[in-house]
Amino acid sequence: MKRQAVLKRIKIAARRAGLDHREIELTNHTGVIVGSTRSTIGRHTEIADGTARAFFKQFEQELGKGWWR
Repeated sequence: MKRQAVLKRIKIAARRAGLDHREIELTNHTGVIVGSTRSTIGRHTEIADGTARAFFKQFEQELGKGWWR
């Protein structure tokens, strides 16, 4: 899955849930904050599907169980 698609999917889900969404460029990663949950994703063009799923799961508390499906 493309990195931009992962970030776009989180951004859209945060808007639908009415939550604050921010992306912060760090040294080698991009920090993503949704509500009170923080996570980082690498700056690779392609993100492995398993890695993308694990990244999405980190935001389940804010966006609901299985929100990315």
